[in-house]
Amino acid sequence: MEQDVKNGAVVSLRNEWSIYIVLAVLLLMYGLINFWVGLRGWQLLGRFIPFLNIKLYWIAFWLIAMSFFAARLGGGFMPARAGRWLTVLGSYWLAALFYLILALALMEVVLLALKIAGVMPRGLAGNARASLAVGLAVFIGVGCTVAYGWWNALHPRVVHYQVNIPKQPGTMKDLRVVVVSDLHLGIIVHNGRLIRMVDMIEELQPDLILMPGDIIDENPGPFVEQDMVSSFRRLAPEYGIYAVPGNHEYIGRESEVIAAHLGDAGINVLRDEYVKVADSFYVVGRDEFSRSRMGGGGRKDLEEVMKGVDHSLPVMLMDHQPVDLDRCREQGVDLMLSGHTHLGQMFPNNLITRRLYEVDWGYLRKGNLQVIVSCGFGTWGPPIRVGNRPEIADLSISFDPGEGQGR
Repeated sequence: MEQDVKNGAVVSLRNEWSIYIVLAVLLLMYGLINFWVGLRGWQLLGRFIPFLNIKLYWIAFWLIAMSFFAARLGGGFMPARAGRWLTVLGSYWLAALFYLILALALMEVVLLALKIAGVMPRGLAGNARASLAVGLAVFIGVGCTVAYGWWNALHPRVVHYQVNIPKQPGTMKDLRVVVVSDLHLGIIVHNGRLIRMVDMIEELQPDLILMPGDIIDENPGPFVEQDMVSSFRRLAPEYGIYAVPGNHEYIGRESEVIAAHLGDAGINVLRDEYVKVADSFYVVGRDEFSRSRMGGGGRKDLEEVMKGVDHSLPVMLMDHQPVDLDRCREQGVDLMLSGHTHLGQMFPNNLITRRLYEVDWGYLRKGNLQVIVSCGFGTWGPPIRVGNRPEIADLSISFDPGEGQGR
């Protein structure tokens, strides 16, 4: 027994050190990338600003570049207001850094290609005026992209789906369901944004609201401080509000606290369980697919979760990540609802999500299974969206065994 305890302690210590090593490597890589961007920024633009010397430039640069990590790692040692400002500043820097990397890398490739081809224009090789022009083009382009992404993230839309489930839930003919995922409520997506979402949902007058994960962004503090419970309490659909946890509910190691706060807000959190609603249909909630990597243990097999489900009635399943689609189809799920992908959130990341998931946004049908993936309402990290818009999914579900399925 004593030996088992010692072995467990050793494994725990090794895991802790592994996390520290990974963090150190990530910080080193982040620092090197920022140094490259900062160096190119000075060469292209910084040295042409009259009042800016190189020491002042680098001090200001590193204060901005490290602000996000300073807020994350030093949150317990600094005033709350300072942490909030650093989080906001750092989040916008992450967005700018992403597009600066793409723009500067493209510039480097083009210049290298011109050099290899022997057609390098003299102006670009050493002319200060040409260097300034390139620098202005890069930084104005990035600035406009980030500004557009900020505006776009603040203007959600409603996406409508017509879905038919070929089963008869008693006397129920149709159902209006609102699906909203990936709110990431916290410092960036604050109570004002939540109130906007509640207003939009109220206009849709849904019978049921489903929320497939990432509702609170790791730290439940802002949710409580801004009384977001009261905002959610305005929603009172006839058949209730159901949610499942996402990866961000587990990242902060406060999933139980978050679930309790959501319960106070009138949201029923399902974790590998189901409910039979109005004796007419089922809502199944899967626990988060990646929770085992965050110290939460694995989730149950879907067959175990759905024991006792009457498959003659419609079965709607929420899973934060759009995974295990074939397993859902095999187990007789009629409609699967997911989020997580953000559709990449910032173009061209959607090219990555497209390869990672069978469906990263929109509607897919696999046999008797229908899948709808939302790109989400909020943002994580950079508070911008480029190449997609935040959304609320509005589902008009009909129940007619004689018709085909939806779209």
